[in-house]
Amino acid sequence: MARFLLGNEVLRGEVSGGSIKARGKEYDLKEVELLAPSEPSKVVCVGLNYVEHAKELKMALPEEPIIFMKPPTAIIGPGADIVMPPSSSQVDYEGELAVVIKERCRNVQADNADDYILGYANFNDVTARDLQRKDGRWTRAKSFDTFAPMGPYVVDLDPTNLAIQTRVNGAVRQSSSTSDLIFSVPKLIEFVSEIMTLLPGDVIATGTPPGVGSLKAGDVVEVEIEGLGVLKNGVVKGS
Repeated sequence: MARFLLGNEVLRGEVSGGSIKARGKEYDLKEVELLAPSEPSKVVCVGLNYVEHAKELKMALPEEPIIFMKPPTAIIGPGADIVMPPSSSQVDYEGELAVVIKERCRNVQADNADDYILGYANFNDVTARDLQRKDGRWTRAKSFDTFAPMGPYVVDLDPTNLAIQTRVNGAVRQSSSTSDLIFSVPKLIEFVSEIMTLLPGDVIATGTPPGVGSLKAGDVVEVEIEGLGVLKNGVVKGS
């Protein structure tokens, strides 16, 4: 599933090959502007959820998920620019697998989590790392407009062993597999839904693998997860 702009109208459709079908018509993907595939009421993110990333940071594996939130205003789609805020001098990429919620749910058991999953998408948890260190908190560093690129599609697949890679200007910076997740998607849905009601379109970003690093204006960052296409965004300096 994808959202796209056709003229001044936002449509949803199913992608097949190089085309997207909506309202009984097929459109060439080159003729439309793809948008972020979900419009969440909230974006719940998970920190330190890859075994190798914890080892990289020399940190103990968490006993339960560490979560934080991004505002929905941070969401952008494929092709849109990540804007580096003037208040930060270190903006990092974090390629991630995101799960999109299908219907309203609360207190979901892990064994039933699949009933509430619409599908999965690429996600980039962009972070102003210097502000994160300065504040000792994560909210400001994670919440700038454009700091949550997502897409291009939402796909229903098995998320347990997918290759995940982040590239900057074509160079591989992160390369891992979702098999390295500490907490599985069903466990994350169980944990988060015990805290808050999840609504259709809400996003849970499942954490980033090792290899996080910085971006600069002019860079092009790509997050590619097996079966989910490529999320590609440029980086520009804000004013």
